[in-house]
Amino acid sequence: MATFLLERTAPLPPSEAWRRLTDWPRHGDAVPLTRITVLTPPPTRVGTVFVARSGLGPLAFDDRMEVTVWQPPADDAPGRCRLEKRGRVVLGWAEIEVRPGPGGRARVVWREEIDVRLLPPVLDGALGKASRLMFGRAANRLLRGR
Repeated sequence: MATFLLERTAPLPPSEAWRRLTDWPRHGDAVPLTRITVLTPPPTRVGTVFVARSGLGPLAFDDRMEVTVWQPPADDAPGRCRLEKRGRVVLGWAEIEVRPGPGGRARVVWREEIDVRLLPPVLDGALGKASRLMFGRAANRLLRGR
């Protein structure tokens, strides 16, 4: 099991940073070789389920996630979302927190614990570094709006 932490400050109000980071289909545009399918009707709330299909052809796998905490930012209160990973290959959780930062900017904290079945524990360090790099780039792209 690998864990990582990302922190970002974005030149956006917290509500806009939240909207960009929790637009699940856009994650497919930001994570290489990934497509997101939301299985439940909008809007996002506790119980929303989506699947990230990653890879190519027969080497692809599904990362099924369910929203278990959904607290959008309001006034000066931070927003918090927790996803439970419930796939056959990928397990764990992710938490995204968005709070007001200095100068009206948004402060983002992304924590994740990821476990890939059949991956030996000796590779957890590499998995954590690779995940932090990939999701860090994805968070940057989502926050930029591209």
